[in-house]
Amino acid sequence: MKKKGSVVQLDRISDFGSEGWGFESSLGHFLLFFFLLFNNLGAQEIISKTELPRYINETSGLEYYKDYLVTHNDSGNEPVIYYLDREGRFSFKRSFDSLTNHDWEDLASDKDFLYIADMGNNFDTRKNLQIVKVPIDPKINKTEFINFYYPEQSEFEFRLSSMYDAEGLISIDDYLLIFTKNRAKKITEIYKISKSPGSQIAEKIGSLDCRSIVTGADYNKDLKLLVLTSTVSFEEYYILKLENFDPKNPIKYHIDMYEIPLEKTQVESIKIIDKNTFWITSEAETFGLPMLYKILIKKTD
Repeated sequence: MKKKGSVVQLDRISDFGSEGWGFESSLGHFLLFFFLLFNNLGAQEIISKTELPRYINETSGLEYYKDYLVTHNDSGNEPVIYYLDREGRFSFKRSFDSLTNHDWEDLASDKDFLYIADMGNNFDTRKNLQIVKVPIDPKINKTEFINFYYPEQSEFEFRLSSMYDAEGLISIDDYLLIFTKNRAKKITEIYKISKSPGSQIAEKIGSLDCRSIVTGADYNKDLKLLVLTSTVSFEEYYILKLENFDPKNPIKYHIDMYEIPLEKTQVESIKIIDKNTFWITSEAETFGLPMLYKILIKKTD
């Protein structure tokens, strides 16, 4: 495994609202935090791998619902959520005939709702970014919409090196955090939005110089663990671990970066099992199948 070293900066942390999420500093409304990013020399072991049905060929989000894993396809596919057992076998699907899958890129949830991140924006041209909020109970297909925009984006012309694409979404208390896929700068910018339906401005609360492009995210509040999937060249993919993550109590965090031991594929979803074990899915390549993997990270001292 290649070992890399670099300094990672989380900057421009703004006030996180009036609900006790405010950050104070002698710098006023801005804080700077630095992190060390490197590849650990531990072994990444694939514990299990399962072929997914061909019709989930562009799997791009992953969540839990009771004993099921929940996933969906991304742009241009049907507005359908698929429920799998923990062996990756199809159980049932949930269709939303009233919706359009513009570019569904991730899933997040709380005890009552599932949040579908229709926020893929490959070329910075979209003006209809939204999170679809649906009851967690798959028998209830009521839909609400959280429409948002990035106040920093003033142009919507086609751009290959996009800055306002996003594929990572997590739920924390009454908020959602969006992690952008900034191809131009190889960073991820973190935006906060409320879970309340309606139109709102996404508030930038930080920038993480991860030297890679973020393709998925998950957060476990009990473990205080944030994980991201990312890529540098779309040839290899990584798991980024940020332990003791708590936006209410910012400190100097430590980030570990682990290469996922797979051949060329696309990894755009991750779900935490425990501190060192994760589900990920990969899209189908030209002659392949979509896959579900359970990965264990064996960290060495």
